[in-house]
Amino acid sequence: MGIAFRRSVSAMEEPGALDAYEVAFLAGGTQRVADSAMIALCERGLMKLSGSRVRAAGEALPQHPVECALVALCPSSRSAASVLAILQCSPEVQQIARRLAARSLVTGSRHRLTRLGRRRLRAAEQGEGIPDYVFGGPAVLPNGLVRRGVANARPVPSGLGRALIRMGKALDHDWISGSDSDSGSCSDAGSGSAFSCGGGSGSN
Repeated sequence: MGIAFRRSVSAMEEPGALDAYEVAFLAGGTQRVADSAMIALCERGLMKLSGSRVRAAGEALPQHPVECALVALCPSSRSAASVLAILQCSPEVQQIARRLAARSLVTGSRHRLTRLGRRRLRAAEQGEGIPDYVFGGPAVLPNGLVRRGVANARPVPSGLGRALIRMGKALDHDWISGSDSDSGSCSDAGSGSAFSCGGGSGSN
């Protein structure tokens, strides 16, 4: 992937342009947004996937709020599946849904694409600057650790997911608190993430 995601997440020049994470939401809902963020950060060396685990890496900080939320969720090694599930319900991703609904690109409740939303998605597919995985998910990536890691991190059903996320966060917090590792600014980085995921995405 030779395209820098930093370029694609910035707004294009025409009025009302969508950034790449808004396009990802239109293409595959909250799951596609979360997948795209993890892929983008892995490609830029800001996250490391190892099997089913993921952790933040590198010194540079991302610019996009969704990417910042993802980095904050895993200062130490965590389950990629739980991280992606939490990110899908994060305020940063839900804010994308609200923006798209306000622009009549998705419905306000179930986040299904409207006719205008489908037109904007087709226009984005025909344009340039947005990576293929935003439209097609991890399946379009070359075989490798990132493709396998993201593809295998399947989200759990929403009701059960919220319970498992809370349990996972509690276990992670206990593990970090009981370790000698530096947990200063990162130990409760996900403390603002115990949110309810309001509504499903309309296009998976």
